[in-house]
Amino acid sequence: MRIALKQYANMMKKKIKPLLRIALLIGTLISMWFVPWILVGAWISPLPDTVQEQVNEAIDHGFDGIVVYVDETGKPPALYTAGWKDRKNKIPADPHALFKIGSISKLYVAVAITKLVNDKRLSLDKTLADYFPELVGRIENADQITLRLMVQHRSGIPNLTDSPGFWDDPLNSKDALELALDLPGSFEPGEDYEYSNTNYLLLSELIDRMVGYSHHQYIKEEILIPLELSNTFGSLREVDIDDVMSGYYVGFESDIKTNDYGLDGYGSMVATAQDVGIFLRALNNGSVFDEGEQEIYSSIYVYEHGGLLPGYQSLAEYHEDIDTVVIQFINTTNFDGYDWNLSEIVINRIVKILKNKQSS
Repeated sequence: MRIALKQYANMMKKKIKPLLRIALLIGTLISMWFVPWILVGAWISPLPDTVQEQVNEAIDHGFDGIVVYVDETGKPPALYTAGWKDRKNKIPADPHALFKIGSISKLYVAVAITKLVNDKRLSLDKTLADYFPELVGRIENADQITLRLMVQHRSGIPNLTDSPGFWDDPLNSKDALELALDLPGSFEPGEDYEYSNTNYLLLSELIDRMVGYSHHQYIKEEILIPLELSNTFGSLREVDIDDVMSGYYVGFESDIKTNDYGLDGYGSMVATAQDVGIFLRALNNGSVFDEGEQEIYSSIYVYEHGGLLPGYQSLAEYHEDIDTVVIQFINTTNFDGYDWNLSEIVINRIVKILKNKQSS
């Protein structure tokens, strides 16, 4: 009986093995079908020798225009461009064009909060309920959410830009906040992390209340003027629209640069790549801070950031190992595609080129 069972088992193994091979092959073919080959191609293609060549290559990935600013210590800053500033009118990408920097704005807001904390005008340990008593009962755990947790995206306040159709109908800040009210918290305050634009909308409003005027003006007085940043603005309404780089969303032919989301704290600022680069250098070397401020900032927020709005994606990075700032602006987005991943591949390759040059 045992011999018969063993023979049967061996027979079944012989039959099953080919079936397993076929199943594995089918599974492999199916998985390969879903591989984002455009990302693989961008990642494994031979690395160019120069930043300009890499910037030119980015256009081959389907981007309309790109501006890159590089500040290597001991060298004059450099600007690189490819593609279009304005596709319809065939205007080449302008290294000095204004750009919607999206959530890079959060770095400026976090610095402003730091300065007010250092001046004892705000406390990182006071709660949302302390500063916005009218929101008690409308934002869950308002009496437990501290200012520190809001800056760090650990508040659990739902992200208002996740609301269905949010980007289809631009709202002012007051109306946008309503999208995050009367909802359950994403988690208990301090127990997790979730990137939430609602935090920075509220932080911007808090700065307004504390100083008695617009946080944009406060940022200008405390950050922009001391750093001599004359090409950074609080909103699209402050600039000549012709100076702004056009923005494109995949699948739509029209230029969407006039879309003004006007949402404070995470999407309203516009600036040149050079101005953002100067700010990021000052943020990382500490020159944007007064005495005592950098220690506070380091305990609450990051030193580089990305930004994403319809038609605009940006990355602001500092690489300590080569003491280099890299700013990348790309004026094409597709929230359902791989454009963000491609932009990260492009900047990573730019950084690799810079490292190779420094080590050679």
